[in-house]
Amino acid sequence: MFLTGFLLNNMRAQQTWSTPVRDEKVRSIPCALCGGRRFRPALHCEGFSYVKCCSCGLVQINPQPEQEAVHSRYGDDYLHYELSNEAAFFDLARRALDDADIANIEEQAAVQRNKRVLEIGCATGSVLAYLRDRGWLVHGVEISAPQANWAQRERGLDISTLPLEENHFPDEHFFLVTASHLIEHLNDPVSFVREVNRILVPGGFFLITTPNTSGLQARLFGSNWRSAIFDHLYLFSRNTLSRLVHEAGFTVEKTVTWGGIAQGFAPPALKTIVDRAAKRYGFGDVMLVRCRA
Repeated sequence: MFLTGFLLNNMRAQQTWSTPVRDEKVRSIPCALCGGRRFRPALHCEGFSYVKCCSCGLVQINPQPEQEAVHSRYGDDYLHYELSNEAAFFDLARRALDDADIANIEEQAAVQRNKRVLEIGCATGSVLAYLRDRGWLVHGVEISAPQANWAQRERGLDISTLPLEENHFPDEHFFLVTASHLIEHLNDPVSFVREVNRILVPGGFFLITTPNTSGLQARLFGSNWRSAIFDHLYLFSRNTLSRLVHEAGFTVEKTVTWGGIAQGFAPPALKTIVDRAAKRYGFGDVMLVRCRA
């Protein structure tokens, strides 16, 4: 009990940054994954709550804010947050690419003579710049204009501020598409994943990173889980995310999770043991799914 209380108090203090809860126009919607209309309460957070679909188990905020309200959240404050944490975020993203076996993907891209990559939700462009240095032809999508403008100005990157579906990229154009900590922010993840499938070449790769609601921390902390925040419209489990990509035409080749205990929540030796176990046994706080078109 003492350990649980200690962790819970620290979790409250270290939740992921999010837009402050505010009044927005909302509407009730069917489940994005299965179309079901029966839900049960899931997580009761400060100022908002999640429900769980009785048919497929997808956890979601419902009623849900309109897309225009969601897009308006990502202004200058979000740029400051990303810049102040950019080094740490980039290190995590680079490790995720290693877990996805980026070297193997690059070998296959070279065989296909197609090294076009699209990062959706590219923020300040640190990952795109890294991939460009590895020989990729890079393009980004970032609806946060302050972030996109900063990345274009400071890193010379080609970034669109339109939502993915409004860019009308050619069919079968990219060999690799990545979306890190993005899909949980979207009003319509089904349309998004289908569009990614359309613009990928047959055999191309889609890398998705998102919080794991079937992980240890989500189960332990419930409504106080650090990923249960106002900006996350959906919280995926391994099962619900796998179903989403399968129904859009993808094959899941690999799933990796990491993050057993957050930094500062336990002695370093214990954290190392739990983090290794989380990665080995799949109960980590964050998951990466490597999909094949």
